[in-house]
Amino acid sequence: MGLLTFSINVTLDGCVDHQEGIVDGETHAFFTRLMDEAGAMLWGRVTYEMMESYWPAVARGDAAAPPAMREWADKLEAKPKYVVSSTRRDFPWTNSHHIAGDLRTGVQALKDASPRGVLLGSGKLATALDRLDLVDEYKILVHPRIAGHGPTLYQDGLPSTRRLELVSATPMRCGAVAMHYRRAG
Repeated sequence: MGLLTFSINVTLDGCVDHQEGIVDGETHAFFTRLMDEAGAMLWGRVTYEMMESYWPAVARGDAAAPPAMREWADKLEAKPKYVVSSTRRDFPWTNSHHIAGDLRTGVQALKDASPRGVLLGSGKLATALDRLDLVDEYKILVHPRIAGHGPTLYQDGLPSTRRLELVSATPMRCGAVAMHYRRAG
């Protein structure tokens, strides 16, 4: 069984709006390494649709992108992508699969079938999965920004505080810090 690792960009004030982070070769390389380590990607429908609207075009060469972004797009194209959605059933992007039915059962089955682990990249889905005690690790890229708006990390709340232990904290040239935590106890 592989680990379910939640990874996302977040500002100092907890904003997870994808437009608020620093986008450069170093931050893209960070997420590309995480994707390389994982056996599969897991998203909610909204994140899937945001990714689907841009990255396939980069992978095909239809959209201009710097080398680090093109590398991400190429690898993402080949990576198995799983989507949790109760409103959409058709996921035509290459290697995309729908997780339907009971959330706990579907995601646990994905973890069981993914010895290299699953990389989760959706904030709302992370909250739902954390409520089910399915998230094992957190690899959060904290950006030196204060957005002053949402959406924010775990804005829908959890039933109790999650205790985490620090595995590593790695500063980047751009000022972001890659934080790696695992659930304590």
